[in-house]
Amino acid sequence: MAKYKTISLQIEDGTAILTLNRPDRLNSFTVEMHEEMQSALSQIENDQNIRALLLTGSGRGFCAGQDLNDRAVAPGSEPVDLGYSCETYWNPMVRRLSEMPIPVICAVNGVAAGAGANLALACDIVIAAKSAKFIQSFANIGLIPDSGGSWILPRLVGQARAMAITLTGEPVSAEKAENWGMIYRVVENEKLLEEATALTKRLAGGPTKGLAETKKRIRTSALNTLQEELDLERDAMRMLGNSKDYAEGVSAFLEKRKPVFSGQ
Repeated sequence: MAKYKTISLQIEDGTAILTLNRPDRLNSFTVEMHEEMQSALSQIENDQNIRALLLTGSGRGFCAGQDLNDRAVAPGSEPVDLGYSCETYWNPMVRRLSEMPIPVICAVNGVAAGAGANLALACDIVIAAKSAKFIQSFANIGLIPDSGGSWILPRLVGQARAMAITLTGEPVSAEKAENWGMIYRVVENEKLLEEATALTKRLAGGPTKGLAETKKRIRTSALNTLQEELDLERDAMRMLGNSKDYAEGVSAFLEKRKPVFSGQ
């Protein structure tokens, strides 16, 4: 297993726990951290035994976004190409998390700011500690919500709220984020990892192909007409009807027992 300096990766029982590990900088990203994340995500994608991923942060914060001291984004004598940083690092990471064919759970343990907030929202299920805050801090430095923020926020909370929190940069508490439908659940600080890990393990034991297709349909349905989506549902059901997990699920239901899914 690869050794990492800015993140940690723990794999066991069909799950991967990926922890951002620069607590002294609120887990903000440098080029090195981006490269290690890309390596870790490749490791996860290439391991067929991993059937769910939990993403979290170490220390008192989840992620403060990009480290503004990093050479890739720090202003100098020449203008900085922030588009390069987006295209090379942030965009591929968001795409990989959203398209990964396994459930991706995020446990937000503190502040999630800038691209760090949108990194969390790119995951499938977000659980936050009561002390967590989500901050679209881009306006404070003359930028736009990147890492998918301008796309996902209006879809989660509506245009009025998305406009307000991005233009003002006002923090959104974990409880407000839950009430607005921005995240799934708020838990007590000390229960965060316990509940997030339990959910990750539960999903890792589920019918992986079916969960992957569910992710795909939910994430892309808004781009289709009803008729197009009905056709896509039909195709997915045809494929999943031939899976081992479907056969196991039906057998377990008829035999009144708990199913044992293989992810096949």
